Amino acid sequence: MNEALTELLKFVQIGARLDLKAVALEHVLGLTGTPEGIEAVYEKPQLLVSLISLLEDTTSAIAKDASLTLINVSANEKGASALLNLNIEADCPPLQLPPENIVIHCLNHIFNKDSKIADQCCMILSNLTRPTYLIEKVIDIIEKSNKTFDALIEIFTKYEYNKSAKLHYLGPVLSNLSQSKRVRHYILDQEKCVIQRLLPFSEYKDSLVRRGGIVGTLKNCCFETDFHEWLLSDDVDILPRLLLPLAGPEEFDEEDNDKLPMELQYLPSDKEREEDPDIRCILIEAIIQLCSKRITREFIRDKNSYIILRELHKWETDKKVLLACENLVDILIRTEAEIAEDNLKEVQIPDHLIANFEKVNDELLK
Repeated sequence: MNEALTELLKFVQIGARLDLKAVALEHVLGLTGTPEGIEAVYEKPQLLVSLISLLEDTTSAIAKDASLTLINVSANEKGASALLNLNIEADCPPLQLPPENIVIHCLNHIFNKDSKIADQCCMILSNLTRPTYLIEKVIDIIEKSNKTFDALIEIFTKYEYNKSAKLHYLGPVLSNLSQSKRVRHYILDQEKCVIQRLLPFSEYKDSLVRRGGIVGTLKNCCFETDFHEWLLSDDVDILPRLLLPLAGPEEFDEEDNDKLPMELQYLPSDKEREEDPDIRCILIEAIIQLCSKRITREFIRDKNSYIILRELHKWETDKKVLLACENLVDILIRTEAEIAEDNLKEVQIPDHLIANFEKVNDELLK
């Protein structure tokens, strides 16, 4: 396989004859359908450089096959690391201009309204940001580019920015990047109104990928305890956005309804819960994070969140979601005297108890 790739390398280049380039690239793409093939490809830096160059090929079929190959390679953690840490100048084939870093190429296509491979570039960027140890490097590259996070959010929230691409995978990109405090603080900047623009996508029906990415982003932002009161305030009003996908068509009496946020009162008889159990779990985990401090716990209780979770628990069948729901309900039904801590994140839990919790958790999820 290694010898075959070496032989193909001279054809997988911008200046190669189109027919030979198409056949060679098709063969490389086929190789990335197996773990062994992916490993063979990412262990050839010159081939990776050539594949990145071909993202800019004037023949759309060539650029598409190059992008699909790079999606497969970047889906492998070692492949993603190899792509991001390429020494492009050293590994660029002779007589070929060295390409930019792969992140720059992806951004250029995402920002290009006419790009035919913008969706594929979103997927590559999503893969590159999945390993946590690569996130800060990607952020550095973005910040040093001529593209801004403001512009990226503008593109993500704009309807039909590119008629050939949906850009849904920008949702997971934002979710991955928001594992960094730098990006969380950007999203939570009270002057920029970024999180307010992302909130509606927590119920985006047309794409599970986009919806899940934004719910993951919201959860990551909920780890910033200092912002909890602002997130729950009228300026953001995040609680109804987190609870509404968990709500069903159940009817409540007038007293219970009046205590709920306005968005959750008198829901229609055809109201459906979030269909994806992973997203339901993430929504609950986000609310759990918001329960860190006494003042926010009391606010969430006062909004009658318990009854939404009570009905969810009756309906739910997924063990992981049930466990998360029970953990949240346990916080909400206890009095502050029973909790006896202002900030739950500051509670020191003995190591032996952590081990016991993990064991019980593993058993429940089997």
